Amino acid sequence: MNGVHDMGGMDGFGKVEAEPNEPVFHTEWEARVLAMVRAMGAAGAFNIDTSRFYREALRPDVYLASSYYKKWFLGLEDMLLDKGVIAREDVAAGHAVQPAKALKHGKFGVADVERIMVRGKFGRAAPAPAKFKAGDRVRARNMHPVTHTRLPRYVRGHLGIVERDHGCHVFPDTSAEGAGENPQWLYTVVFEGTELWGADTDPTLKVSIDAFEPYLELA
Repeated sequence: MNGVHDMGGMDGFGKVEAEPNEPVFHTEWEARVLAMVRAMGAAGAFNIDTSRFYREALRPDVYLASSYYKKWFLGLEDMLLDKGVIAREDVAAGHAVQPAKALKHGKFGVADVERIMVRGKFGRAAPAPAKFKAGDRVRARNMHPVTHTRLPRYVRGHLGIVERDHGCHVFPDTSAEGAGENPQWLYTVVFEGTELWGADTDPTLKVSIDAFEPYLELA
């Protein structure tokens, strides 16, 4: 989707200030939010692509004013409400008011934590031959989906060169909507900085992105 989260290539937001010796979590609640998101995902309430979409769908004023883990928390709340896992009465009370909804993978215990914290594998068998190969000149499609996509706005409509074929993987655009894995070929595509941002750009600048096959067309 075209949202405020897709900031690549934009300016006017000020300098990115790196925090020296930044801790993993600044406060205890941030750690709890991460644990809740991982736990609910492991229980089958949603997948990673759906989770990303709900964070991307936050209102611009809320997104820009929220810290990293606050975005995670607000996205999680909206997602669980939409899916009927929790009710607004539960949120208002700060605890479960209605009986819990059964989840796809059910409960898990302490012995399952290590397994759950390891990210799953998303490579899949190829349903068809790859359309592109290293060295091919391609154009990123000028697409504007209303749901989740991994194609950054700043490369859409621009020409690049396929550098590498990564094989087939779960397609985030359909996965986020619950429409199935729909495996697609994934490529690294390299764009010249001048192609993306014009002649005034540093001529030595190149940008690489990983792009799924439906995002690309042969140039």
